Parts: sequence; structure tokens; C-alpha cells
Amino acid sequence: MNFDHSPRAQAYLEKVKAFMQMHILPAEAEYYAHLAEPGQKWTIPPIAEALKSEAKRQGLWNLFLPEEEYGPGLSNVEYAPLAEAMGHSFIAPEVFNCNAPDTGNMEVLIKYGSKEQQAQWLTPLLEGKTRSAFAMTEPGVASSDATNMEGTALIEGDEVVINGKKWWTTGAGHPDLDFFIFMGLTDATAARHQQHSMVIVPKATPGVTIKRMLPVFGQLDEPYGHGEVHFENVRVPVSHIVAGPGRGFEIAQGRLGPGRIHHCMRCIGAAERALALMCRRATQRVAFGKPLAKLGGNGDIIANARIAIDQARLLTLNAAYKMDTVGVQGAMSEISQIKVVAPSMAQNIIDQAIQMHGGAGLSDDFPLTQLYAYARVLRLADGPDEVHRLMIGKLELKKYMNR
Repeated sequence: MNFDHSPRAQAYLEKVKAFMQMHILPAEAEYYAHLAEPGQKWTIPPIAEALKSEAKRQGLWNLFLPEEEYGPGLSNVEYAPLAEAMGHSFIAPEVFNCNAPDTGNMEVLIKYGSKEQQAQWLTPLLEGKTRSAFAMTEPGVASSDATNMEGTALIEGDEVVINGKKWWTTGAGHPDLDFFIFMGLTDATAARHQQHSMVIVPKATPGVTIKRMLPVFGQLDEPYGHGEVHFENVRVPVSHIVAGPGRGFEIAQGRLGPGRIHHCMRCIGAAERALALMCRRATQRVAFGKPLAKLGGNGDIIANARIAIDQARLLTLNAAYKMDTVGVQGAMSEISQIKVVAPSMAQNIIDQAIQMHGGAGLSDDFPLTQLYAYARVLRLADGPDEVHRLMIGKLELKKYMNR
């Protein structure tokens, strides 16, 4: 692959980086100060809406979509450096309308949704007027094996009856949440990967209850939140099934491929921000008469961080390139590889940055604890490391079968 950014990608990257420096990073303090005010935890900070309006005005909107009908038509390789730039700030992805789980849900509706589903649910997401959530993980089973799923989406006449308990449903607390995409068991007698369906469930449907928001390292990640959501005898029209009954696994594979590229590149961006903070601290902070950079093995720590970030970036760009050239199925090993490497790399570097900041690294004066939590969570989200290693090993061994 060519490691140079295309002229189009380079132009967008320069615009995104400039927007990050001029608008987003300076707005972080105001954004979080609003959420800290009494009664404002689950509201949208006004600065966020102002930033989104400006991003849309500048044409920095829906950048992740490769379909020119909906976005600028960037390939995965072209979008990857933009996702990395956005990874420097938690508020950046939504500002550009490129935040999960809405990105994945938009991709699902574009690739698999009916015209009616696209008009009712996709268009408001594309415009940034609503938010969505993806309800798959369950508290009662090991959801890393999706065939364990107990939630059901059973067809009764012209309706789908939905029952199940889901959790870690990101976005469940957002005030603009409009609908869930629910994955559940439709036909237990069908082939193993044709038993499940994905169904659009409006938030306001009777029987949908958001039971609680789940804290991550003591933080609720407002205004999005990660909810435990119960679906009790929820009824929606059969027309809310995406693509048709039994196609849930097929859709899930198509949904997760690009999303993992996005997550890993944002992880790399988070690691870059941590490294920059670490370098500033190492050169400006003095202990025992020397800058921290000249104490102990801190120089080696910084060097190894630079190496690890660059390695993870190259691996992720390679996965993006394979997705663009041979599709998700042809890039399964590469996608799993980056999902193992990038979050672990970021977690390690951010932890070292916390250590070099001393007590300040544990405080909210720096974004390091928030970045650390993000990287640690990502080692479980979209499949734990162990499942991805299992996939990598299986695909590698397959090359040597019957030789």
C-alpha cells in the first residue's frame, strides 16, 4: 500500500486538525463545566451544538461514510487519519457526527435498511438531529459468544415481540436518543449464524425501560451513558426488522469491520495526546535537580511509546487498506489484530503518562484518567482480546490445513 495520504484525505486532515486546535480542544473545559452544573448531567452542553453547527458549515460532517450520497466518499484508509485526529478529544467525534454507536447504526441502515427505514431513522441521524443505541450485550450470558444470546425477537403475525435484558448499551442516557437496534434470537432451529435478527425499536415503545446507567471506573460518561435496558413484551411492526429475519450475524460482521478501524485509530489519537502530555511533563518538571526526561528510564519510556504508536498505526492502516481492497471477510485477521494491539498499546502509554505526572495524573486537571478508561474499556468492547486472538489463530492455522 501507499503510505502517503491521498490529496483529498490530506485536505480533510488539515481541516480537521485545524478545527480541533481552534475550536474543540479549547471548548473542552466549557463542555465539562456545563455537565458538572446541578441538574445538567444528562443535558447537551450548548457549546456542543455550536461546534456541530460550525463543523457542518465547514463541510466536516459524516466524514466516516464512504458513500458519496451521504458523506465525502472517503475510503477506510482515507478516513483513518481523520479518526486519529478526532481521538485527541472525547467530544470531537460527535461534533463531526462521527461518533459510535451512531456511526455503526448509520452504516447498518445504509447497507441493509429499507427505503422506509432510511427515511424514518437514517436521515435524522445523518443530520445530527437524533441519536441511537445498539442493544446486543447481555448481563446473564457471556456475550463475547453471540450465540449465547437469550434476548428474543419473535415474529407473531405482522409484529415482532421483543424480550430481553441488555446492558452496556452506549448512548442510552443521551437526551436525543430516538431508537435502539436490538439483536435477538428469532429462530433457534435455523443454522447457527441465521438464528438472529436486528430490529429497530423506538425508545418510546411500551415495554422499553432504561433501568440504570452503568459507571465505568466511577464515571457515568454523561450525556451518553452506558445503560442497562430491559425489553418486556415490546411489540414493533415486522417492517422494523433490518434486512429480514435471520440476518443479524451477517449485519453484525458488516457493522463491526469499519467500526473497529474507527475505534483503533481514535485509540492511537488518544495515545498521541498522552505522549505529547508526557513529553511536556518530562521536559518541564524538575525533580532531584534534573528534568524528568533525564531521570531513570523515562527517555526509554518515551522512545518506546513513539515506536509502539507508529507500529499500531501502520497495522491499522494495513487493515483499512485490506478492507478497501478485499472487503471485511478478506481482512478478518487484520481487523482482529488491530483490535488486540491498539487498545493495549494506548492503555500502556497512557498509564506511563499518568505515572510521569505523579498525583496530577490522577486528577481531572489532565485528561489522562479519562483516556485510560477509554483504552481499557476498548479491550472488551467489540469483543475481548481473547476472542480476537482466537480468531487470528484460527485463520492462521487454516492456511496450513491439508498441506
